[in-house]
Amino acid sequence: MTGDKRVFTVGGRPLHERLAEQLPRHTESVLAELTRRIPAYRLLPGEQLAGDITRIIQHTLKSFIGVLRTQRLPEQGEVDHLRESAARRAEEGIPIDIVLTAYHVGFQVVWESVTPEVRPDEVADVLAVNSLILRYLERVTPAVGAGYLDERQTMSDDEHSARYTLLSALLDGAPADAERTGLPLPPCYLVLAVAMAEHPDEQREGVDPTVAGRRKLRRLRVELERQTGGPVLASLTPRGGIALLPAEGPPEELGGRDWERLARTVTDVGRAAGARVTAGAVAAAPHGVAAAAATAREVLDVALDFGRPPGLYRLDDVLLEYQLSRPSVARDRLAALLGPLDGNEELLQTLTAYLRHGGRRPTAAALHIHPNTVDYRLRRITELTGADPTRVTDVALLRAALAARASSE
Repeated sequence: MTGDKRVFTVGGRPLHERLAEQLPRHTESVLAELTRRIPAYRLLPGEQLAGDITRIIQHTLKSFIGVLRTQRLPEQGEVDHLRESAARRAEEGIPIDIVLTAYHVGFQVVWESVTPEVRPDEVADVLAVNSLILRYLERVTPAVGAGYLDERQTMSDDEHSARYTLLSALLDGAPADAERTGLPLPPCYLVLAVAMAEHPDEQREGVDPTVAGRRKLRRLRVELERQTGGPVLASLTPRGGIALLPAEGPPEELGGRDWERLARTVTDVGRAAGARVTAGAVAAAPHGVAAAAATAREVLDVALDFGRPPGLYRLDDVLLEYQLSRPSVARDRLAALLGPLDGNEELLQTLTAYLRHGGRRPTAAALHIHPNTVDYRLRRITELTGADPTRVTDVALLRAALAARASSE
């Protein structure tokens, strides 16, 4: 402001003098109200409340008293002090909305303590001070927010760097290097090789597919961290990648409930991402993560190659397909069994559907054809291959032949 400085009065006295004289009492009142209204402040140690938190309350009140006296907003040095305080709150893990709320609570407490003494001829001063409070908050809250977010970004960058270093060391088979990152190693990792289908937005006209893919990936990451309840090591793109989830016990102690829980997690993160998620999973101690990751990728590839639905797959779930995907004379002989069906997609489609659904009527419904058509095609398959899909003893052979054919294509 320019020109003569205005003296704001309340109860017949300059407001800046009243606040300066009552600074200790106002400081105590603000601290009490913060701990009463904001649970996060009640969790702070007593020495911190009596030390750093009390000092920043006093500093802020003194800063505003100076504004009342001079009608000038805080200089950069005062703002920097508040910015540093916000950085400390970020280190303590206090959410930013609570940090910013504390400033508003503090002004509310102080202002409500003096306004009952306002005289009728001081209403104009009260309105002017209200405006000054808003301008003061407009000056300091962006700085507080920036200080907080800068510190959080630094912390995030450091943590991300440490996590990436740990992940790289584990995937390289170097647990000794992993230990040097400073991050604790759990007894076991659930190693996931992940494949993500496209979100509908990635194919929608007028939507940037790159942006849509990043949104999908961000939702998956957030849900994966929430479900896991611990630090997840991950190298993921919108198409998939590798994720290591910490587990509390050694691999050999994992039971059916643990794998069921992980299967639900995969389903939930897919739902959160808005895209189908398929994952190959292997449990391993830290020193075995590299080999486990290779196996998890192979399990995932088998599940995808053989048209398995989205979800979680372990090696036990795809044993036959996995074995048949390994090159061998037996695999080639099995694949050759269906050679007579080459070029006849209707017969191959019918055989696949019949073995999947286990009956002529379910197969007919799945293919939208008459059951008699299914019977005709099954007879043709038998004539051409010598194996009867309706004969129990031939079903396993035909399943294996389909698996071998798929893996050799």
